[in-house]
Amino acid sequence: MKKQYIYLLVLVVFIATAGFVVLKYQHQQSAEKNAAFVLLPRIGTTANNAEWIAAKKNTDNLMAKLRKNPADNKSAIALANAYIIESRISGNISYYDKAAMKIVEGVLENDPDNIEGLMLKSLLQLSEHHFSDGLATAQHAVNINPNNSFVYGLLVDANVEMGYYDSAVAAADKMITARPDLRSYSRIAYLREINGDYTGATEAMQRAVNSGPPSQEATEWCRVQLGKLYESMGEKDKATYQYQLSLAARPDYANALAGLGRIAADDNNLDSAIYFFEKAAALSGDLGIKENLAIAYLAAGKKDKAKALNDAVINEMKKNATASAADPTIGHYSDKELAYAYLQANDNDKALEHALAEYNRRPKNIDVNETMAWVYYKRKEFDKAVPYMNAAMVTKNRSPLFLCAGGLIYAKTGDTQKAKAMLSAALKHKPVLPADLKMESEQTLNTL
Repeated sequence: MKKQYIYLLVLVVFIATAGFVVLKYQHQQSAEKNAAFVLLPRIGTTANNAEWIAAKKNTDNLMAKLRKNPADNKSAIALANAYIIESRISGNISYYDKAAMKIVEGVLENDPDNIEGLMLKSLLQLSEHHFSDGLATAQHAVNINPNNSFVYGLLVDANVEMGYYDSAVAAADKMITARPDLRSYSRIAYLREINGDYTGATEAMQRAVNSGPPSQEATEWCRVQLGKLYESMGEKDKATYQYQLSLAARPDYANALAGLGRIAADDNNLDSAIYFFEKAAALSGDLGIKENLAIAYLAAGKKDKAKALNDAVINEMKKNATASAADPTIGHYSDKELAYAYLQANDNDKALEHALAEYNRRPKNIDVNETMAWVYYKRKEFDKAVPYMNAAMVTKNRSPLFLCAGGLIYAKTGDTQKAKAMLSAALKHKPVLPADLKMESEQTLNTL
């Protein structure tokens, strides 16, 4: 009897101990899922300003709350938002997107219909170019809450990227009806732009700028987009003014510096262009800025620097794509961008491989069709370029870059009338364009 009592006591202690171990393990697992990535140091004037100090304090507080209570979804969502904001400011997209997605996945594991978690997941999927996934997640979110303005913005972006332009317009109408603000006006501007309405696009983007507090990253991003619209319209003075305003409000803003770099390059002031692009590249992890710098190096005759930087950009994109293959929830699909990088490296076979990979994901997107057309043009397979260029014209896009590409393709395939019309329209207002494309377009137009 005594032995039975001892055995029973041992069994109770064992079960209690095992239960404690399991609970402790579960708590550790939950804590690890919510374990935060540290904020990376900023560079330049943003390194020690009030915004950075506040951001650091905010994330430190949120991380402390999550260490204490890993199930605190409110703090988890706030931390994911903080990472996303820092991603935009720093350009370290892959690092912060991975950090934010890790947090969001933890929230949704505990609460699959958490609307804020679903919206952030969709936003991150779109940021990582997982567009079909982002669309599906946004559709799930809108079914839960059909009155949320932000979720309609996600639907705009996802439908645009997938090439479902009518659905994008419908979502934009619902978004701006629900809440006319910076987010909705900026999306209206883009939809007008890709439909050839530059006057309407600049008007909407100016409203977006006016709707946001000066100096905030989102406001200055919109101001830079307004500058880009002016570049396309050939109004370089207005574009320069927007970039200068942005830098006055937000010193060392990499996107505004890159804008000044494009203007300088278009003026053939390559020393200034390299200065602005180098400064922007040092402040941001944005690979697009580095690509512009590589092009400026090449134009200035610095071939070794251009090749080294272009190779580095390709390697970084490939690394992100490899991460995507290993884990679909992270990593950045960059096949469209890789196609252009390989064209810059004169590797047309690799360019076609990546252009096709992107096309197979979203065959209705106008930018992807333009990419396919341009890769075939560079490969001198002009007849193969035409169907893709035709598909890219579905929205009546009037971008000078797009019109130049189309004009050159149609010129090579004997459609002189269409080629002349497109090249004339592209060059009419002397827009900001890559120097080699502008020269080829001007020379071709003179022969038509």
